[in-house]
Amino acid sequence: MNISTSKGLKIYLLWLGIAVSVGLSCGKTNNPTPIDPEPPLAVSTFSNPLMNGADPSVFQKDGVYYYLQTNGVSINLWSTTAMSKLSSAVPKTVFTPVAGAANSRNVWAPELFFFDGKWYIYYTAGNGADLSQRTWVLENSSPDPTTGTWVDKGKIFSPGADFWAIDGSVLEVNGNRYFIWCGRPDVTNVNLTQNIYIARMTNPFTLEGTTTKLTEPEFAWEKNGFGVNEGPQALIGPDNKAFIIYSASYCGTDDYALGQLSLKAGGNPMVKADWTKSTTPVFSKQPGSNAFGPGHNSFFKSPDGKENWLIYHANSATNQGCADLRNVRMQKFMFKADGSPDFGTPVATGLQIARPSGEK
Repeated sequence: MNISTSKGLKIYLLWLGIAVSVGLSCGKTNNPTPIDPEPPLAVSTFSNPLMNGADPSVFQKDGVYYYLQTNGVSINLWSTTAMSKLSSAVPKTVFTPVAGAANSRNVWAPELFFFDGKWYIYYTAGNGADLSQRTWVLENSSPDPTTGTWVDKGKIFSPGADFWAIDGSVLEVNGNRYFIWCGRPDVTNVNLTQNIYIARMTNPFTLEGTTTKLTEPEFAWEKNGFGVNEGPQALIGPDNKAFIIYSASYCGTDDYALGQLSLKAGGNPMVKADWTKSTTPVFSKQPGSNAFGPGHNSFFKSPDGKENWLIYHANSATNQGCADLRNVRMQKFMFKADGSPDFGTPVATGLQIARPSGEK
């Protein structure tokens, strides 16, 4: 073979490799099932939904993403270094309640945190009766939350506000920790209106006595089905401005959506007047993208810390309700000039999206 022929063959083979690579990275799919583990040739995109599930929560530490979601009977924990490949991670059951106990049924919305050298999981559970739902705490001193022993620290509640409670989470502002949750104070179970409350934490499993109701359903978009403000999630902007993003309306409707509370500069998180509430939803259904009832979200950053990501659940078709058809999705979001988040609109299922920057 002469030199010119050899050079031509090399160019052809190089061209063929580029064509195959482009074809793999640009191909689209409308298949809403969880993505498969990557083939040997890595691609730079993924598509939603990631997997089936509801109430997604993510905590990241030391390059690892820890993921939890509702399964109703126990708490499972996933770990991965690439959120776009979440479905290929193998979950580990870290907590199964004792049968018949006060926290043995309806195990919902677990969230993982790391405080003062220990891991904590906040979750919702009851004894099977709706009015028994409360928020609970687990503690683990192992360096790795997928190992070690999870100790049940019991119920977490504010004295004087021990009523129906779900979706517990934590807001940290100016070195102080605050527990935020959804509560329904009507013990008769006639008025199903759900509000969001806040109390200062004295330690990761104890609250002070003062409780503040931060928000209740006020607008029409918060009252579809019935009035609901739930699933509060703390978000700290790049200028350290604090937000609480919450879910509004009954989850069984297509109009389940996200609302927003903004803490004014220098404000006290325990003072309702120091929070400004959005008058319109900040993230809502997009029928053309097969996104109905998007809500109950969490946040995380890309591996290189350059991007902000929203993870949430939604239904892929209308009238699917709060059932097993909900699925988990994620997409990048930005912050506006005034420091508030801009979540955009739900990205279409099947659309190829660039992976979080820094993923390997």
